[in-house]
Amino acid sequence: MTDGGTLDEGTAGGTVDETAGGTADGTAGGTAEGVVEDVVWSGTWVAERLGVELVDGPPDDGGRDERPEARPTPDTASEATSDAARDPDRGAGAGPAAAAPASAPASAPAPAPALRDLLGLALRRNPKRAHLLVSNVLGKHVPQSPSTVYDAGYGLGRRVRDLLGPDEAARAVVLGYAETATALGHCVADGLGSAPYLHSTRRPVPGVNTAGGFEESHSHATSHLLLPEDPKLLAGPGPLVLVDDEFSTGNTVRNTIRDLHARHPRDWYVVVALVDMRSAADREALAAFAASLGARVDLVALATGTVALPPDVLAKGQALVAAQEAGAAAPPTRGAEAPAPPAFEARGAGRSPGASGVTRVALAWPAGVPDGGRHGFTPAHRETLAAALPAMAAGLAEALGDTPGRVLVLGTEELMYAPLALARELERQLAARHPHASTPEALDAPGSDQPPRTPQPPAALVRYSTTTRSPVLAVDDPGYAIRTRLVFPAHDDPADGPGERYAYNVAGAGFDAVVAVVDTAGDTPELHAPDGLLAHLAAQAGRVLLAVVPAYVPACATRTEPTPEQAQAQGHPHGHPRPRTYPHAPNPPHRPATDDRQEPIMSEPQHQGPPAGLPQPLRGPAFSSYAADDVGWLLQDLSDVALEAPTEEREEAIQAGGAHYAESLPVEYQPSAQYQELYQAALAASAARVARAVGTVTETVLAERSPRPVLVSLARAGTPVGVLMRRWAGHRHGLDLPHYAVSIVRGRGIDANALRWLAAHHDPADVVFVDGWTGKGAITRELTAALAEFPEFDPNIVVLADPGGCVATYGTREDFLIPSACLNSTVSGLISRTVLRADLVGPDDFHGAKFYRALAGADVSAEFVDTVAAHFGEVAEAVDAEVKELLAADRRPTWEGWAAVERISEEYGIHDVNLVKPGVGETTRVLLRRVPWKILAKRGAGADLGHVRLLAEQRGVPVEEVDGLPYTCVGLIHPHYTRGATGADGKAVTAP
Repeated sequence: MTDGGTLDEGTAGGTVDETAGGTADGTAGGTAEGVVEDVVWSGTWVAERLGVELVDGPPDDGGRDERPEARPTPDTASEATSDAARDPDRGAGAGPAAAAPASAPASAPAPAPALRDLLGLALRRNPKRAHLLVSNVLGKHVPQSPSTVYDAGYGLGRRVRDLLGPDEAARAVVLGYAETATALGHCVADGLGSAPYLHSTRRPVPGVNTAGGFEESHSHATSHLLLPEDPKLLAGPGPLVLVDDEFSTGNTVRNTIRDLHARHPRDWYVVVALVDMRSAADREALAAFAASLGARVDLVALATGTVALPPDVLAKGQALVAAQEAGAAAPPTRGAEAPAPPAFEARGAGRSPGASGVTRVALAWPAGVPDGGRHGFTPAHRETLAAALPAMAAGLAEALGDTPGRVLVLGTEELMYAPLALARELERQLAARHPHASTPEALDAPGSDQPPRTPQPPAALVRYSTTTRSPVLAVDDPGYAIRTRLVFPAHDDPADGPGERYAYNVAGAGFDAVVAVVDTAGDTPELHAPDGLLAHLAAQAGRVLLAVVPAYVPACATRTEPTPEQAQAQGHPHGHPRPRTYPHAPNPPHRPATDDRQEPIMSEPQHQGPPAGLPQPLRGPAFSSYAADDVGWLLQDLSDVALEAPTEEREEAIQAGGAHYAESLPVEYQPSAQYQELYQAALAASAARVARAVGTVTETVLAERSPRPVLVSLARAGTPVGVLMRRWAGHRHGLDLPHYAVSIVRGRGIDANALRWLAAHHDPADVVFVDGWTGKGAITRELTAALAEFPEFDPNIVVLADPGGCVATYGTREDFLIPSACLNSTVSGLISRTVLRADLVGPDDFHGAKFYRALAGADVSAEFVDTVAAHFGEVAEAVDAEVKELLAADRRPTWEGWAAVERISEEYGIHDVNLVKPGVGETTRVLLRRVPWKILAKRGAGADLGHVRLLAEQRGVPVEEVDGLPYTCVGLIHPHYTRGATGADGKAVTAP
């Protein structure tokens, strides 16, 4: 290893070089430009209450990983300090396309800035991590000087260029992670000078092929895509530079490199981050990983350190969050500081701040230049944008007037680089216009009761930040990093469904003007609505300017609007998608907001076989009470893991956005004697009806899909149906059909490894996905979205009952009681619902589930199947007649149920379709697994609702009879649930 952050060329095998130090602007010595240590560090509040400590320097035995089972080991990874260099030709006013020499003179090694200069601390609701590291130089959560933000990334890019040398730097490609690091990666690419840039995205674009996709932390469905316009962008042999804001464990980088290396091997990877906070064990893991690839992996970061945590930090953090959300701060763990005041929070619900004062400013955005790196950003784009920036910023400056005061340029989610470039040029022009203006390093503290730090506002001061989808607790205290938050609805028709979005440290910060920068896909009615982002900004600042950047559409993208019929087929329930520059892909159901981007796994399944070592399917009686031939479970057995949590606790965590329903299990409901009697009566009454629907759907599949289908049921509700369809095929045709059960998770997609296993063992064209019933079609949409990356599989799901009008192949469209919906595992082979959690399901694992062997005495799984199958003979004639009619009928999805769900959501003030569960089956699930608010029953509904009424009575849930329901009943989940919630209206949610 040589000095200056390079490696010995003679080193054998794979190596890792880790460099830290330097400053945010690439200069030698000092701290990041524009970053000063406040009188009160913005992590003090959390540190005092939880005992969290930021430790500068690489980890040693004193640095502890927060996971109880992980203990750091001595760091054997190689360390070096790279030289920090600044381009002497880059003046203060240079744009992002400023020319950079092939190499820059190296200065003496610079000390790394202290972690406290770069980071503050906040709290989040998360079962694995109590604290959140909040960057002061990223421009995401904390408004910061745009020059400081830009120089942090640019300086890192210069260090990467020095590390690579001129020849390798000329071949490098930079890849950034959405959403947080989209601008940071772009600035790193600018620092390299000639590197093209691409960042991942959550926004699918029809017609643009994916070069891979990030699957959220547990190998679930693609939510981050790689969509380069040039398919060769990531295929070259040159160095790949991966950029993220924080390097915490290394899982993200290892998974990304593993996948890309398998498809396009290269010799050199450089990982760049603002801070490297890995434990010693994580460092060893990366070194071993590099050696296994035989590739070189270098690391460049502004600062290196660890987070020291007490053993009880998770419990203390959860209690502290709960106390803050209940309006009472927990006492500090040491010292005598008084409890902090409650956080200021502006929300859209019930509040109409009004959008007066919003002025649209035309931007002369250069034609052909992308709004960011979503589809690639080339050096030629960089030069064109640099030439156009002065005129665009001058237009903003003119609109701000002679006394702009404190100005915030606010980007939106992934759209970070364009507003940063505009803000940086605006900052330069206003500084030139007001050379003697006071420009303090920090704004006044948010909150009306906080004294200003400067007696007079400056003539001009520009700050930059962006909105985010990550929910974080706000506490208005000088020692806390997230002082205030604005909450508003998403306004870009996101592919993962509607949800809340946030702007932090904007409310109460004393901005005189806000320049909101959105792209055309985000310039929607939701943006301008009374509870939208612009209205909230207008309530906080005297002036709001709206600057709209054209969303770049690659030449290969689909540009024509679909017909209403096509729109319905693509998943638009009303057949009228909102006009866009290009139509969006079908929307899967809403994914709960996450409090930070989870560790992604990259995949390109159409070119990838099953991971080595995947086991054979689990079968009964070792796993499940079904016979071995009935079903093979493509799952891993988690029976020995404690996963159950009380229903109320799960509901609160899910609705708070800090947990996903698939990360834990509800306590299995054990029915009373009265409920069991209802189940048995329902089975006796409906067995023939179920048998007829089973026969109809099976015969339709055999006629239209495949003469020898491979049945793949969606565990677990679909599995009894899959078993029955297999039984029917054997009874009527002597067929012995394969049947497997796989996991699909709403918001996270289908098990990709299970699909790879199926593709390796069967013809994907024969695979037919089976579920029990449709409600509003959420899983139908989820499957369609997930299989976009597996085009060899047919995404058209088949179901026993389709009351929502969501599929084309079904046994019936009547909403009737399917007895298997009345129970949980005891009618589904004693198998739990599936589990998807990062610490249990690795990138090469199947999703998990539990086998409840202890409930064998209550198991009726075989009885249910046998009882229904006993009626096959008597319904055969009716099935034949019904199938003949169906094959000639128009069975296109109507999405009638989705329309009803949207209407109910609005009529009852819920405003979240995921809390409306239509149909007998889904209503039963609400009563068994969630916190129900009320049940809507079709007026005059009879025996099908006997068990629903009994469960509702036992849980004290009102049943309201209504007219005009397309379903027999609809279950409404408590719309604002916390454990202190009281009242059926869901409004009184604060504990007394």
